[in-house]
Amino acid sequence: MTKQPGEAGKAGTVEVNERNFQQEVIERSREVPVVIDFWAPWCGPCRTLGPTLERLAAEAKGAWILAKVNVDENQRLAQAFRVQSIPAVMAVSNGQVVEQFVGALPESQVRTWLKGFVGEQSTPGGSLLEAARELETTDPQGAIARYRLILGDDPDDAEALFALGRLLMLQGEPEGVETFRQVPAGSPFFARAQAALPLKDFFADMPADIPPSELVLRYQQASQAVRRGDYSSAMDDLLAIVMRDRTFYDDGARKALLGLFALLGDEHPLVPAYRRKLANALF
Repeated sequence: MTKQPGEAGKAGTVEVNERNFQQEVIERSREVPVVIDFWAPWCGPCRTLGPTLERLAAEAKGAWILAKVNVDENQRLAQAFRVQSIPAVMAVSNGQVVEQFVGALPESQVRTWLKGFVGEQSTPGGSLLEAARELETTDPQGAIARYRLILGDDPDDAEALFALGRLLMLQGEPEGVETFRQVPAGSPFFARAQAALPLKDFFADMPADIPPSELVLRYQQASQAVRRGDYSSAMDDLLAIVMRDRTFYDDGARKALLGLFALLGDEHPLVPAYRRKLANALF
């Protein structure tokens, strides 16, 4: 079946023509960077570069969108953008072309080009890592997308691994556990990542053989509260369980609290206060 223009193909990629260009490129670029790939089926270099761009767009998970324009079918668009040779790749932000290149660059050079462009869109003059950090509280999904972009270039970046794992874990995503396990031993983030691993059980469904009870309800409430960012309520519920029954779910409430402390870090205003409350409850 032929894919219709504007219909999403691979994740992060959209087919564009003259009718939907305004919406899919110009308007969308006001929210997220859009990379236009001017190509044609007969173009050999296009067949080399195109799959690379599509794979990187899927990997970015929303940090930028790839718009594919077939120049044979959209000659007026190619003329409007003065495309003289293909593949021609242009980055659009806020309706304006801000970066471009021509030819089938190697993947490493494409990654470098993307990293500089996406980073600049969030923090002018800053790095992609700085851009991701700044987005964590206001746009977690945007931060996640940028950490993935960093890891696509350097899979062993300890800070990006920990930050990505933390954001995923705080949303209750199982992928966060696997990401934490990839944090390199010896890095400054290794101990915190290991301390947060017990949260895997906290976010998982309760075993069917545990009968419903007030403590089960509070434990589940705490898990949901973390997912929506209500850390104070979550810690209150977990602390109440610790004070009532340390043996509940194999000391799961205390382990979950320590995991949350590791995720949020001592710089979070709630953590020092709840550390003291937990210490008072235990001793």
